[in-house]
Amino acid sequence: MLKNNESSENYLETILILSKKLPVVRAVDVATETGYKKSSVSVAMKNLKQANHITVTDAGYIYLTESGKEIAEMIYERHVLLSSWLKKIGVSEETADDDACKIEHVISNESFEAIKRALRA
Repeated sequence: MLKNNESSENYLETILILSKKLPVVRAVDVATETGYKKSSVSVAMKNLKQANHITVTDAGYIYLTESGKEIAEMIYERHVLLSSWLKKIGVSEETADDDACKIEHVISNESFEAIKRALRA
């Protein structure tokens, strides 16, 4: 799917979240949101662009491609569901968010779908 999977997925998820809040997303917005250096974000954006997961306009506006949006929405859905479930079972908000961020990248589709079904039941 992606080279350096977890990092790439986190960047795509961040772009998705920012695109819901801001009129346009720029590398500086991603750097501010993640706390990463602009140079690190710039390298990541170059890699995501080469993988055809984002496009970047001449003005520096970042947009998710179909594949980028698909990955970002999958990771975001996992994060939201897992963090809310962990909070519901008594995990503190900060720990639930941190753990969900780790789990969302390694959980199989089969296990995630089973958790979704169990929570709906």
